[in-house]
Amino acid sequence: MNDAAANPIRGIEAIVVGASAGGVEALLNIFGELPDTFGLPIIAVLHLPDERRSQLAQVFARRLRVPVREAQDKEVIQAGTVYFAGPGYHLSVEHDRSLSLSQEDRVHHSRPAIDYLFASAADTYGQGLLAILLTGANQDGARGLAHVKQSGGTTVVQDPKEARIAVMPLAAMAVCAPDHILPLSRIASLLASLESSPC
Repeated sequence: MNDAAANPIRGIEAIVVGASAGGVEALLNIFGELPDTFGLPIIAVLHLPDERRSQLAQVFARRLRVPVREAQDKEVIQAGTVYFAGPGYHLSVEHDRSLSLSQEDRVHHSRPAIDYLFASAADTYGQGLLAILLTGANQDGARGLAHVKQSGGTTVVQDPKEARIAVMPLAAMAVCAPDHILPLSRIASLLASLESSPC
């Protein structure tokens, strides 16, 4: 593995993150390091039960120094903001860099599905995308991560030895060779080191 901290990744325009079981703690860990000057959009899917309204955005908004919101349909993606997919809807990125919600069929029993977000963001941002897949108990995200890699984006997987549930990182590693396999502390440092690229 090349040392991401020693070789900062250049040219990133957006970040997508996927997690399932154990994901709240993992996300708090990596987002907690972000300075209030952080200039890139982050779009996250965390598997949620359908029935209830999600408190994710409120929980994270209280803990982070960057703005956090639940993604809304047709919303234009803003720099330096963390977006969470709400329960019951797939979240995707449109070519005009707005967000889109849909109720198409579940993917890996999940809606929102990580694959859905990752693939649409890869089609929009190409080499400018950084995709991060964290702890989880199913295969969601593996195909999406492979799509990001094929589109020239940068792929990061949480070290399965550290993940609360390693199924998701291992599934991704079986499908494609991620650019970086890192513990949460290194993923946090990597994110904090990213600078918004001059357009």
